Amino acid sequence: MTTMTQSSNKNHAHSVKQDDSSKVLSYGDHQNSPIKRPTKRVGILGGGTAGSTIAIRLAALGLETYLFEKKKSLIDGPPMCHLHAGGNLYREIPDEDCVALLKQCIDILRLYPYTIDVRPTVFAVPTRDEGLPEDLLPRLDILTEAYQKLIEQDVNNKVLGEPEEYYQLYSHEQLLELSEREQVEVPSTVDEWMIPVAKYLDLNKVKFPLIVVQEYGWNIFRLAASAQLALEEYDHAHVFTDTTVQKVVPVDCENCTNADHHVTKWRIDYQQANDSQAESIEVDYLVNACGFRTGVIDDMVGVEVTRMVEFKSSYVTHWGDAGGQIPEIIVYGQRGTPEGMAQLTPYPGGYFQIHGMSKAITLFEDGLVASSSDSAQPKLPQQYVHYIEDGWDKAPLQARSQQAIEYVAEFVPTFNSARTVGNALYGGQQIPGEDDTLRVADVSLYSNIRYARAENVKASSTLIAADQIVNELTTLGLIQNDTPMNRSRYAHEWSYLIHNDGLAVDKVARVLAEQRGFPIAMADVNHSIREAALDDLSPAGV
Repeated sequence: MTTMTQSSNKNHAHSVKQDDSSKVLSYGDHQNSPIKRPTKRVGILGGGTAGSTIAIRLAALGLETYLFEKKKSLIDGPPMCHLHAGGNLYREIPDEDCVALLKQCIDILRLYPYTIDVRPTVFAVPTRDEGLPEDLLPRLDILTEAYQKLIEQDVNNKVLGEPEEYYQLYSHEQLLELSEREQVEVPSTVDEWMIPVAKYLDLNKVKFPLIVVQEYGWNIFRLAASAQLALEEYDHAHVFTDTTVQKVVPVDCENCTNADHHVTKWRIDYQQANDSQAESIEVDYLVNACGFRTGVIDDMVGVEVTRMVEFKSSYVTHWGDAGGQIPEIIVYGQRGTPEGMAQLTPYPGGYFQIHGMSKAITLFEDGLVASSSDSAQPKLPQQYVHYIEDGWDKAPLQARSQQAIEYVAEFVPTFNSARTVGNALYGGQQIPGEDDTLRVADVSLYSNIRYARAENVKASSTLIAADQIVNELTTLGLIQNDTPMNRSRYAHEWSYLIHNDGLAVDKVARVLAEQRGFPIAMADVNHSIREAALDDLSPAGV
């Protein structure tokens, strides 16, 4: 956003000076500054969830942090919908990955508490599927035990309700009884949440029991707003949105012709949208968090990597016949088949986000591409790059949105009255390696060249990725070990939570939703984390 760029440039002037002869930003002496500025700089390329979270983490430690993002605002990328990102409910995901997801989600929630919509997720196995709902119960028991242990370690980790209520089962008989009850517009108990499910879900097409899990909604507009507010807390956090990084070049390089060469500084050449001239800055460490374009920087740096990129989309619809708030509904299906998972995610104002994990809806026939021996950057078909950079074309968006409505209506028949609204949440997702079922990934570190690559398949793992980079910077001697500021991270004492509440996040999130062409109601949540709980997540004093 423009205001962020202006703020960044103001901070920029305080901390560095420009060498007119080289147009390369060099360190200032800060003789007139009342506060001694840090001398180490980190450049972060990409302002998605990973890049923004890493920037918050490093700026909180006092590093001069430079964040570059091509889009007009932070965290405007692939679709997200709920905190666990569905991983815990996919049968093909290993149990150990699900436990890791649970820990990461609780961790990230405590950094971004105002981004969460507190409501359950209902999981159903269709009658056409070979599996049974009971197949998932051993995993849910493992997760319940893991959640209990996390609470025992730190009571403030109890952010998903009581452990014994992490999941509940509903029989056919219970649902028939609930279907006779009057729907509650604003549910407050699990039974009340299940009334609309009992009324609207075609109970003849699913197996029993249904499983209700405390998997909360995660709002991308509020996440972007929270990251923006968090970074505005730090004078030494410099955010360059609407900015293209043209090149990264090693500056101080030893034995550059050898495979084990060493780099101690990088130069970043970049150009802001409204500037006619490119600028450069030197940094002591480089972080690649470019999302689906991660391979472009790997090629510049000279790192050979195997990866995939997948273009995915979810669709925004409006359904005026829901009768009140409803939980998220997931109907299991084999990914990539015509009967892939159907997922209905609620937002305020009657808006719903739809995933259908078939190649006619969320996935695309030619949407999964791999890197080659010539380049670490997989090449998406130009049509999808066009969608990412310029927006969807109207006709295919309308067609896929209508197919998404019909996909959900197979199981929620009255949803066929929903209408398309010409919006989608979409983007390219990077997948390290060659396994497209991967859900947990974090950081690759190249200590000899002071370079890190963050590849987070799920946004919930980004804070753990930031921790790994902090550990690396400590090992390299770029930051001190065991500082009070670093300990504050593990207590989740984040500066922006002192000065901002849910209303502040509301305001910024609504602006972002409008700027991105989405209904403003989608920037809100139906049920936020209780203020009493947030008192435990925020620092006690300024």
